[in-house]
Amino acid sequence: MQSIDFYKEKKVFVTGHTGFKGSWLCQILKDAGAIVTGYALEPSTNPNLFNIANIEENMESVIGDIRNYDDLKLAFDKAQPEIVFHLAAQPLVRESYLDPVYTYETNVMGTVNILECIRKTDFVKSFLNITTDKVYKNNEWEWGYREDEPLDGYDPYSNSKSCSELVTHSYKSSFFADSDTKISTARAGNVIGGGDFSKDRIIPDCIRAAVKGENILVRNPYSTRPYQHVLEPLFAYLMIAEKQYFDKKYEGYYNVGPDEIDCITTGDLTDIFCEAWGNDQKWKDIYEGGPHEANFLKLDCSRLKSVFSWRTTWNVKTAVEKTCEWTKIFLNNEDVKSIMKKQIQEFLVRR
Repeated sequence: MQSIDFYKEKKVFVTGHTGFKGSWLCQILKDAGAIVTGYALEPSTNPNLFNIANIEENMESVIGDIRNYDDLKLAFDKAQPEIVFHLAAQPLVRESYLDPVYTYETNVMGTVNILECIRKTDFVKSFLNITTDKVYKNNEWEWGYREDEPLDGYDPYSNSKSCSELVTHSYKSSFFADSDTKISTARAGNVIGGGDFSKDRIIPDCIRAAVKGENILVRNPYSTRPYQHVLEPLFAYLMIAEKQYFDKKYEGYYNVGPDEIDCITTGDLTDIFCEAWGNDQKWKDIYEGGPHEANFLKLDCSRLKSVFSWRTTWNVKTAVEKTCEWTKIFLNNEDVKSIMKKQIQEFLVRR
């Protein structure tokens, strides 16, 4: 069983705390007894996990733009965190084609701003920048990308996250090489779980169609992606930040993804969802062209497994089942915070 006792009474700063992953991370940290400060824009969807699960309770929530250095610095200095998780981002590929300037400003200069906050203080011991599996130059090959592969995302979102990685590398080398502050990045695969209401994501799209009693419309059923439950990368992030807090040798760049067997096509994932949801749910292929998105993408996570003896906990089928469980609790107007806590504990016990 993985312990999160380390985080008790630790001061933790989370950018992007109002988002899907940020909300789950803050709940875990609060359950562990951490002193949590979040900095982010208002939630981008309605409904959203942050509000319906009352994530703001028992933490300091600051609504602000990661592009605004002065406001960020004010919140950061007030919090005086020992540990920083940087999740704030414009996270959607298709949205990045519509507004590339905002995407680059948020994903690149947002990273610069949080690193500047850290550079100008002496209380941060551990910093983790959360990026994406899409940072790699995608050659559409069948094996997983390793941490030493070239970074060169194609679309504005992926490329801006590649730039965020490079910014982190530069700050680490230029300002923190001889510092007590340890710095890493984590490149995660596609996450699913209860409370994701985003557009242009397959499981939220599945849920919206199922609730309406409609067929699920899948635009890229043959695209292969590494799918995992949201708790998988979050507990990896917590582990990396804890280990490097004590020992600089754990600094680095880590892929965080599922086992190869759970790198599946969007169509296969939708089949799993239909079975888990029930009610004779069906889907159909409606490929519509549109902007470029990679067809084939896998991660090689052997470094994470080797360095930390890491292993995955829930396979993709279980991840979808847990998502459906959470969603049906929400649709029945039951206590979503309780189901979050229940699933977190179930996950911890399995670890």
